[in-house]
Amino acid sequence: MQKLLFFSLSLLFFGCQQQPKEASNNDRKKKVNPIVLSREEAMRLVQLPLDCINTEYPNKLNQVISSEEDLLPPKELHPAFYGCFDWHSAVHGHWSLVRLLKSFPDLEEKSAIIKGLKNHFSKENIEGEIAYFELETSQGFERMYGWAWLLKLSEELHTWNTPEARELEENLKPLSELIANRVEEFLPKLNNAIRVGTHTNTAFALTLIYDYAESVDDIELLAMVKDRARFYYEKDVSCLLSWEPSGYDFLSPCLEEADLMRRVLSQADFKRWFNKFLPQLADPNYILEPGVVSDRKDGHLVHLDGLNYSRAWCLSGIAESLPEYNHLIELGNDHIKYSLSSLTDGNYEGGHWLASFALMSLAY
Repeated sequence: MQKLLFFSLSLLFFGCQQQPKEASNNDRKKKVNPIVLSREEAMRLVQLPLDCINTEYPNKLNQVISSEEDLLPPKELHPAFYGCFDWHSAVHGHWSLVRLLKSFPDLEEKSAIIKGLKNHFSKENIEGEIAYFELETSQGFERMYGWAWLLKLSEELHTWNTPEARELEENLKPLSELIANRVEEFLPKLNNAIRVGTHTNTAFALTLIYDYAESVDDIELLAMVKDRARFYYEKDVSCLLSWEPSGYDFLSPCLEEADLMRRVLSQADFKRWFNKFLPQLADPNYILEPGVVSDRKDGHLVHLDGLNYSRAWCLSGIAESLPEYNHLIELGNDHIKYSLSSLTDGNYEGGHWLASFALMSLAY
């Protein structure tokens, strides 16, 4: 009897000792909010795309040359998107300006932004871009990363309720339709997803294309993206997040896939899929360290700042779809904090593109 009493008291004592730990876990489950784009941050970031959309050199053309006649300056080859070092960065540099002005309509740079957008998105300039895409040697140009960003830009204009946006969207529309058609022609031919952490990542492109198709109510394109996403990823399990990042990653292969599938699947189906795909993220104590940039003057090594923003927007999106994963937002916020302070450090290697990635990661 004495032994039984001692055992009971021991259980009561040790049970009481566990209560502080349980309270600590509850503290960690308190709702965390994503870092919000502030006006101060917008004023700091806006100058990067505003400057680079008109900066023709240095420039990486990524061009297939069929004759000497193709050796033309960037501005002649790409009259709308010649700046920001390369075509896709020029595209999402313009997207950044639209996003910033939508978020803060009274920005001091408003007139400069509108002027720049109208100058670049004239009907003649967009016709010049279309002419380049129609070249026999340009059928795969910017597939699918640049294509996806162009459609993201079109979506941003479509959801911007101003007269200027209607004019810009209308001018851009022929190129947007050309790109959407290219996507529909290409996706059925792509038998295997590309799972790298750089430009050709299929999941990231499909995510931007999905959002565009949903926004403009392109039912056929939306259905194709859903179908191909399921085809590529629905059976995936146990993604090796511990293998990230690769040295030059600016996208998270695992998390970008999850960010796509949360759109494609119902909430219940996504929860089941995600629990098998990245089961470790259910742990509120899971540690995911930001990618460390060793040299921001190196155009490839600075990619890891982009990876940090990529992880942040994916983690926030997953938490939005599955509220019980709210703890992931804190992980994302840590990634943003690591990279955001260095964004305007004067290094064009990152400055020509990273503002867009930062904006993607910041709630507004």
